[in-house]
Amino acid sequence: MTVCCNPVNVSYKYSFTKDPRINYRLSVYREAADPSLVLFKGRYYIFASMNGCVWVSDDLAHWENRPLPQNMPIYDYAPDVTVVGDWLYFTASNRGTPCSFFRTRDPLNGPYEEIKGDRDYWDPNLFRDDDGRLYFYWGCSNSTPVWGVELDPVTMKPVGERRELIFGNPYEHGYERFGEDHSERPKTEEEIDALFEDYLRECGENVAQIPPESLPVIRATFAGMPYIEGPWMTKHEGKYYLQYACPGTELNIYADGVYMGDSPLGPFRSAENNPYSYKPGGFITGAGHGSTLEDKSGSWWHCASMQIGVCHIFERRVGLWPAGFDADGELFCNQRYGDWPMELDALRADPWAEPEWMLLSYGKRALASSCAEGHGAENAVDERVQTRWKAASAKPGEWLCVDLGEEMDVHAVQINFADDPELLPACPGEFVQTPDTLRFIDVMNGGATQWRLEVSSDSVQWQSVKDNWEAEIDLCHDFIGFDQGLPTRYIRLTVRALPYGAPPCVSGLRVFGRGNGKKPSRPAVRAERLGDLDFLVSAEDCAYTLGYNILWGHRSDKLYHSYLVMGNGLDRKRIGGIMKGQKLFVRVDAFNESGITHGEVMEL
Repeated sequence: MTVCCNPVNVSYKYSFTKDPRINYRLSVYREAADPSLVLFKGRYYIFASMNGCVWVSDDLAHWENRPLPQNMPIYDYAPDVTVVGDWLYFTASNRGTPCSFFRTRDPLNGPYEEIKGDRDYWDPNLFRDDDGRLYFYWGCSNSTPVWGVELDPVTMKPVGERRELIFGNPYEHGYERFGEDHSERPKTEEEIDALFEDYLRECGENVAQIPPESLPVIRATFAGMPYIEGPWMTKHEGKYYLQYACPGTELNIYADGVYMGDSPLGPFRSAENNPYSYKPGGFITGAGHGSTLEDKSGSWWHCASMQIGVCHIFERRVGLWPAGFDADGELFCNQRYGDWPMELDALRADPWAEPEWMLLSYGKRALASSCAEGHGAENAVDERVQTRWKAASAKPGEWLCVDLGEEMDVHAVQINFADDPELLPACPGEFVQTPDTLRFIDVMNGGATQWRLEVSSDSVQWQSVKDNWEAEIDLCHDFIGFDQGLPTRYIRLTVRALPYGAPPCVSGLRVFGRGNGKKPSRPAVRAERLGDLDFLVSAEDCAYTLGYNILWGHRSDKLYHSYLVMGNGLDRKRIGGIMKGQKLFVRVDAFNESGITHGEVMEL
């Protein structure tokens, strides 16, 4: 059984940044985003922003982190990788400096040969068609489109003029609207100017440090218009699927939409199923700026950015979900329980297979050896990655314990260590000026996550189930699975040390398995459309219910979109990720520790 749980369990590297958007205040946080996932010579590789490394796996579940050679542009955002014959081609983003291509036959050991570039771009994607021709897509703006052009396969220079392919359209595409849960409207030019002037006044004399080419980019962040960015091309059965991210990576509703066409440079039309990658709810949100892969078995997967945003708006992670094409050729991605354990072989057989192991830890009693003010143990079981338990000290032996209330069949534990925005260690290297910020990436990561996990049925006799006391690697989203299950009530995490000597901070000590009671009752649901781009959902308190999954789609048999909400009862929950002019079908499922109960499908 091959099981994994989002975010991807790998060593995320720390960035030390001084960002002009927050007046050059120092921020320290782990980051990885904008992943390019490829299958090359029988192995899977992920290249992600601001990690300085390549991740490699043989099964998509277990990943190893390997540093990239020094000649690689690790400080350039949105690395793109593409298989071209026996080579893996790499490029990344820059502004004001020409971007090169690099190629290698060995992603782990190199060398990476540089093909000098003569132009800059942001959020690139190289696509090789079946006839060997190369096409290039790029774009990252809330005022300009995604572009495309053919490239000469030898020089990697454009053949012909670039074409405009995708523009933002938040007035008809509800999922492109900005703000948390699509809550913001586009600003007028006068409003943008006023907000930008306020920002410049707040910066004071630090304005002089901002590169002139960055000022228009910063001004655009106040527009309330969607960023149309992160293109990725997939070809399937003769159709071209141009994917793109929107509306902003710092939002819970960061998504990937898709346009379809009959040729690699269009024309393209918006797909019926949009956005196809969308995860606005659950423990950790966001599912935008990604890549789509056909694996060794012929199954499809989508890899994308997930959002934390506590220490910095770009504090992000990487997620992986089952994807595919339905009988009508529509691209979909299953994120219904997208941060719960996934059994990969079951999802290969059925990409809509429901989880075998349910969430057991939500809202349970949590105890700790000590708590810093405002960061109690209950924050580790509230299913919000933005909150955290923080110990009062960094001394070895601080512990956190979850009491399930009764003995249950535990099959997995996910330990989510959080970065503390109050901890600002000295930067261990020299800052590098990048187009958006001053940054240093600590590939060594300042130490390991060292801890011990124990279980007990009576809180007296304890059994160690995972001992990382002497670990030499930093894994901040470690996942421990038990195929046979462990009958237990208490789960205790004891921490020895964290990177940079930080006090223990845990955003989620998440426990999965099977409860002892009944499944929830079928929820009594009311739903109504609210204009062209929104709908409202209400549900009465339902016996034995821990949460709901709101599903919707443009056909009753294509409920491809979802929003997971914890708690019993829904009071006019607004959903904003729909398309103007489409039919709308909705179903609300209820879940608890013992299973999932499907609701009835209704047309709005």
